[in-house]
Amino acid sequence: MTNGPDAIVIGSGFGGAVVACRLAEAGYKVVVLERGRRWEAATYPRALGDAWLWDQAHPDRRNGWLDMRLLRRVAVAQGAGVGGGSLIYVNVSIEADPSVFERGWPAEITFDELKPHYATVGRMLGVATIPRQQWPARTALMAEAARKVGHGERFGTVEQAITFDPTWSPDEPGAHDASRSRRFTNAYGREQGTCVHLGECAIGCPVLAKNTLDLNYLARAESHGADVRPLTVVRSIGRTDDGYDVHVERIEGRDLVPSTERARIVVVAAGSLGSTELLLRSRDVARTLPGLPAGLGKGWSTNGDFLTLGWHGDREVFPTRGPTITSAIDFRDGSAGGHPFIIEDGGFPDLLAAYRRGPRERFSPWRRRRLLDRSVRGLVEDEGGSFEHVMPWFSQGRDAADGTMRLRPRWGFFGAPGLTIDWNVKQSRPMLEAIIAMHRRLAESIGGRPMLPATWRLASYLITPHPLGGCRMGTNPGEHVVDHTGEVFGHRGLYVADGAIVPTALGITPSRTIAALAERIASGIVSAGR
Repeated sequence: MTNGPDAIVIGSGFGGAVVACRLAEAGYKVVVLERGRRWEAATYPRALGDAWLWDQAHPDRRNGWLDMRLLRRVAVAQGAGVGGGSLIYVNVSIEADPSVFERGWPAEITFDELKPHYATVGRMLGVATIPRQQWPARTALMAEAARKVGHGERFGTVEQAITFDPTWSPDEPGAHDASRSRRFTNAYGREQGTCVHLGECAIGCPVLAKNTLDLNYLARAESHGADVRPLTVVRSIGRTDDGYDVHVERIEGRDLVPSTERARIVVVAAGSLGSTELLLRSRDVARTLPGLPAGLGKGWSTNGDFLTLGWHGDREVFPTRGPTITSAIDFRDGSAGGHPFIIEDGGFPDLLAAYRRGPRERFSPWRRRRLLDRSVRGLVEDEGGSFEHVMPWFSQGRDAADGTMRLRPRWGFFGAPGLTIDWNVKQSRPMLEAIIAMHRRLAESIGGRPMLPATWRLASYLITPHPLGGCRMGTNPGEHVVDHTGEVFGHRGLYVADGAIVPTALGITPSRTIAALAERIASGIVSAGR
């Protein structure tokens, strides 16, 4: 393999970007294969006809910003592009509670073990909390609600991967104009701006105040020679005498052009769904990795994501202004209903109003699309016909992590196999009901009327942007897929480094834990001289 790379990293999110960066720094020749585009501020989707959606079945036809999987019992939102999930996540960068690692994890993975890696990730992502004088109205409402339900001490602002300008004030004339963003070149040679509360975190910050992975970890990887290849869809992985073949299709216009890459080290970092599906296809369809562990696909989790909307007719919330999430009320000690969870304020971009004014892309199953449509209508057609009185209450909790991913024919016994998730809400319902009860208490304490999403009320259907599991880390290949170093059992040189390896729900936004685990995995590869 003298002419090829030392390592191929599949995916460029919070796992892949970190590993690519550290291996490139250590002198490895690294190739990063990313299915999505390389997005720039000028190309972010904004109009209804723009490239919003990614279609996993037909990436040559749709290779847009968001991969929205509408599965039978749950929907999963994922980013598609260089930077992976950092493109669509809403900046929150929280360390997991130490108690998370007390059960279900390998003995080598503890909070103390990850603590230095958490700190490194925080530095690389430039995390900060929002300055007090910049609190949006909903941050103050969160603090007030926490006090009124007797939990004021649990409220606090959260660390976010956002660059704030401490001299900026939302009260100044024209404060939210993009021209008020202060431009600068970051430590990795990329131009950015400071936050002026445009509220577009999830659809691409137009002033680049959001510290996405393409502006730090990936920028540093490329400065050390890493070759990042967008629009490259990996189809399967096969074992060779001295490494692995990675079979890909490059998206070239409307064509998919097959090719094969080869390396002695392969790091799969395509996310919980992407990494698990790739390994399942390699084992069960292409049959190029027949010896993968039996635990593949098990232990999938929604990470307890839930949203309740609050209608506050006499309060101005302005959810379309400010960072999407700014603060949290922390019940991770299980004191509320016996279930650990966290409550966050929420916002959304004003572009949701356009959803009801124009056509929707229609490739999803009709019934599930209708349920999602009704949920979106609840956001953009509130009782006053305006966004300003809507308060989204976000949360994550520790669900049962008992889902299983499989490949099944798309039409009964016929058609190409597609990814399905067997997940039943039954074991996780008590935790979700505890979250809903707290959402209601908080909303009502400040004069609001809570409204549950139609998807939940009508079908107990959840939407998660934080899928975890499927390639769980552990000690038993009958139940788990990778060991504490991230290496796949029985497959030297094959690693998984993303949310798929997380063996339990975290009950918080998982990005920082995923990146910390990836820091540890990369360090192990380098120190072992692989």
